[in-house]
Amino acid sequence: MLYLIGLGLGDESDITLRGLNAIKSCSRIYLESYTSILGIPASRLEELYGKEVIVADREMVEQGAEEILRGAEREDVAFLVVGDVFG
Repeated sequence: MLYLIGLGLGDESDITLRGLNAIKSCSRIYLESYTSILGIPASRLEELYGKEVIVADREMVEQGAEEILRGAEREDVAFLVVGDVFG
């Protein structure tokens, strides 16, 4: 399953509980990093989640989407977006 999760606009504590629970089930976590800038270092997200966060730059999102989607039919993968994922 691919989860699209909005992080809110402030810091790591703005995520919803549902989003945080989904992240905890994921084997890979990507942070979209080119359409909006996270106001904190990604390492603070890693501390909260207890997992590595892979920073997905423009090239990865536009040219390497297959890497993000790889295995999502068998495992949980999170794609994190600053703010609202549909905004």
